[in-house]
Amino acid sequence: NFALSNNPIFANNNRANTGDNFLQPGVADGGTNPDDALGTLYDFEPIQWCGGIACPMNQLDAALALTTAEDLGTATPENGYGSPRPETMEATLGMKVQKYGRTTGHTVGRVTGINAVVDVNYRTGNARFEGQIIITDGSFSTGGDSGSLVVSKGLLAADRRPVGLLFAGSSTNTIANPIDLVLDRFGVRVDGG
Repeated sequence: NFALSNNPIFANNNRANTGDNFLQPGVADGGTNPDDALGTLYDFEPIQWCGGIACPMNQLDAALALTTAEDLGTATPENGYGSPRPETMEATLGMKVQKYGRTTGHTVGRVTGINAVVDVNYRTGNARFEGQIIITDGSFSTGGDSGSLVVSKGLLAADRRPVGLLFAGSSTNTIANPIDLVLDRFGVRVDGG
């Protein structure tokens, strides 16, 4: 079984090695290595940093860690949306979406941009991303929510379908990688429980 998150969370902005521990809770929340190790880094998409006059395009900020079914549930906490469905859905303009994040919990927003090009400022540098999903709602996410699975908010089979992987944001916008790109990159699927 795998856990999906972002490069900075599991791969320390390209600096980690396959097999390194990932912690839950993380270091920022008081986690210590090896006591809070929940798994090991399995694979990640390296982030290409802007430098000088060149700013290469990225599509993903994603990483995969190896863990166990016992250490990892498939549902959000009781006050969340439940379990995601295994079938993904492509983001469309105006689509209602939801997520459960470490900082803001369960929130609902609306897709206001697709195929966006955005510059993201990381602690280690700047990176440019293309083909991204934009969710405009200042309360949808904040720092610490990165790595959240963004799912559809709809009726019946159109509800809780994976749409994106949250990786960045500002006071007004949240940015997510299209989930199909992420899953295809690692050859995995979402376990809907």
